[in-house]
Amino acid sequence: MGKKIGAGYLALTFVLFFSISAQGAVKIGVLAKRGAPAAMKKWGATAAYLTENLGEKVSVIPLKFKAIEPVVKGGKFDFLLANSSLYVQMKNKYQLRAVATMINSRRGKALNEFGGVVFVRNDSPINTLADIRGKKFMMVKYASFGGGQMAWRLFRDNNIDPRKDFASLVEGGKHDNVVLAVKNGAVDAGTVRTDTLERMEAEGKIKLTDFRIIHKVKDDFPFVHSTRLYPEWPMAALVGTSAELAGKVEAALIAMPSDSTAAKAAKIVGWTKPADYSSVSVCLDEIR
Repeated sequence: MGKKIGAGYLALTFVLFFSISAQGAVKIGVLAKRGAPAAMKKWGATAAYLTENLGEKVSVIPLKFKAIEPVVKGGKFDFLLANSSLYVQMKNKYQLRAVATMINSRRGKALNEFGGVVFVRNDSPINTLADIRGKKFMMVKYASFGGGQMAWRLFRDNNIDPRKDFASLVEGGKHDNVVLAVKNGAVDAGTVRTDTLERMEAEGKIKLTDFRIIHKVKDDFPFVHSTRLYPEWPMAALVGTSAELAGKVEAALIAMPSDSTAAKAAKIVGWTKPADYSSVSVCLDEIR
């Protein structure tokens, strides 16, 4: 119980600190899937870009998974940038509305979809999804779409129940933690969103050859993946955000040049009109 209270207190302090520092600014809550420093490095330039284009201060506030719903429910922020699953859930509960969808970038290709990767160490005896039965499996979070829920649907589609069929099912908290846990042999297999392995390799943290992709989909998508693909993260306006402000942010994001500092820092091409997120709703319905 003490650990839970401590974690909750730290999460609240984390959000409160950034909320106070951003008072009077347009606030964008960002899911920090790889931790707060990585989120600020990736999205801080987007805040600067929007500040310049809107003519008013825009601040990015990194959020842990558990902080997303309390922040949205409290209506203290103006926008949310989070995974497609969280967006759909928050849209249904708190009337969020997408204003733009992120266009990812890989080897010069513009991508408005992403997927999940199921992987093991290259020396693992696991070769198929069925081989993971009886093994220790790690996901990022139950709330992680690319790092949990997509793979959950894939397992269910192959008559595998993660809760019953795995020796244990654990959460890593961050995408990097899952990758390193598999690499170090702490777990037998794991799942993260597409682009995680490639970006960690580019950062010198891992080598892709250290891993084997399970149920690898062979197509022209430039990131390795095991699951079907779903629309990328949306920038969403909270219910209390004015239509005027939402429109300005939408226009500025869609006009973002691919060679801008903001796009390069985020490693994206830019933004486009909001995608159709019905396939995400179907996935959530099936895994529930």
